[in-house]
Amino acid sequence: MTEETTATTGAPVVTSATPAAAAPDAHACCSDSHGAAHAMSVASALPVASDCCSSSTDCSKEGQPAAEEGPPVDDAALIDALREVIDPELMINIVDLGLVYSINHTDRKVNVEMTLTSPACPAGPQIIMQSKLALEKLNGVDIAEIKLTMSPPWTPARMTDEARDQLGIF
Repeated sequence: MTEETTATTGAPVVTSATPAAAAPDAHACCSDSHGAAHAMSVASALPVASDCCSSSTDCSKEGQPAAEEGPPVDDAALIDALREVIDPELMINIVDLGLVYSINHTDRKVNVEMTLTSPACPAGPQIIMQSKLALEKLNGVDIAEIKLTMSPPWTPARMTDEARDQLGIF
C-alpha cells in the first residue's frame, strides 16, 4: 500500500509503503543500524554494510540491542523532525526553505531526497548529517538515508511564505 500526500508548492511529498508480507531478517541489525555504527559516508549520509555478522552471530550479544518494535512513524512526525534542521547561514529550517523534495518510508527505513540552496553550499555536509540524525531520533525509524540532488535546482519560489517573510523576500 502506498500513500502520497502533497501540500502547497515547495512542500515535500511523503510516501509510505508497507510490504504485504515481509519476512523478518535475522541479521537486520547488521545490514541496517549496526552497519551504520561502523562506517558512514558523510557526502551521501548512507550507511556502509558491516561484516560483523555471520550466520552464527547474534548482534544483540555484541552490545547492540535488536531493533525496537513499535508503531510506524507517521508523515507529520517525519516533516516535524526535519523542521528541526536549521540552515546555519539563513537560520531557517530546511522544510520551510523548500530543500526537502520527497520523504519515502517503508517499515523502519526513511529515504529523503533533498537539495541545497547552491551546489557549493559550505553547510551541505552539516545539513545532511543533521537531517539524518533528526530522523533517526524518532521512534519507529531505524535508519534514514539522505539523497542529495541538484535537479531540479532550488529556487526561492520553493520557500514557504513564512520563510520568505523572514528573509524579506516579497
